[in-house]
Amino acid sequence: MPTSAISYNIELLSEENVKKYVLPHYNLENSKVTQIKFKDTEKQRAVYKVTQNNYNYCLKKIYFSMEDLLFVYSAIEWLYRYEIKVPKILPTKDNNRFVNYENMLFILTPWIEGEKCDYDNIQNVLNASINLAKIHKNTIYFKPIKGSSSRTGFEDLYDSLYKHFQQLLICSNLAFKYGDKFSKMFLQYFDFNIILAQTAVNISSTINNNNLNKTLCHLDYVNKNIIFDKYGDLWTIDFDKCKIDYRVHDISYFLRRLLKRENTKWNIDLTINCLNLYEDFYPLTLDEYKFILAYLAFPQKFWKISRDYYNNINKCNKNSFVTLLNKTCLKSDYQLQFVENFIHYIEEKFHVTLK
Repeated sequence: MPTSAISYNIELLSEENVKKYVLPHYNLENSKVTQIKFKDTEKQRAVYKVTQNNYNYCLKKIYFSMEDLLFVYSAIEWLYRYEIKVPKILPTKDNNRFVNYENMLFILTPWIEGEKCDYDNIQNVLNASINLAKIHKNTIYFKPIKGSSSRTGFEDLYDSLYKHFQQLLICSNLAFKYGDKFSKMFLQYFDFNIILAQTAVNISSTINNNNLNKTLCHLDYVNKNIIFDKYGDLWTIDFDKCKIDYRVHDISYFLRRLLKRENTKWNIDLTINCLNLYEDFYPLTLDEYKFILAYLAFPQKFWKISRDYYNNINKCNKNSFVTLLNKTCLKSDYQLQFVENFIHYIEEKFHVTLK
């Protein structure tokens, strides 16, 4: 996109223009507008806090098509019907669910007041697990409204992990070739991480995808999108990435974000507690446990940092990559112990042998 076009859009997205051209569609032209977030990327997005008469709203410039918006709208309406707390997309004064301003789509929802999920608060985490189970159980038969896009996932985990495993092997060859500070650290921790990667690939190769349940998935179910209000009620926000997918994709993504943190790093007891509470509402199959195990076993951060380093070795900040790799590798032995414990747990639960 030409620079002039990008600048033009940025100007259009000013608080003044939004107030003048978008908010009148909601009778909110006299409100206070504050831009909360702006990303000027290929998927340009903006978020505003709108305040009028002591009531707050969230105005979003979305980055996807009208058909995708209809899918997201369908998902929110479906969950609301099943008493899952979600911020509904509010109608304009003409009863539309969006505003088209200069070929940009805007939606308005209530502003959810509260605190994001505190990963150091175990009860917060456990409640989030229960909420995710309710989302999945109540969307088994979800169908988007007519005119929506067909948003589906169903990526084969084995294919994805095998590709990443091969890239790790390529990185090891490059590490021997370059022999710089990053490469020496990469090779120092390579044995730990290749065991993790091989375990993930081996386990994922045994998954029968037919035994993976399909539901509506949030696919960005992380603490900033899990809000506890002043009454302690849990709200799920930001369904921009939602799709119909294997529910274990949602579960695995939620757990990985939780487990890679310093204070909760690869905590097997916390993981099992989360899954047990989830299963109180919606039991998991053996193949779904295999999916979660393989997803969590793969050394995703080690792979991504190494891939990016060698793809940009002549133009990257090498010291920054060394720092990132060192921080990641300090947790490798914890991850490996977690995987061994999780394998043992699954074997005892289902009376199987995974290795």
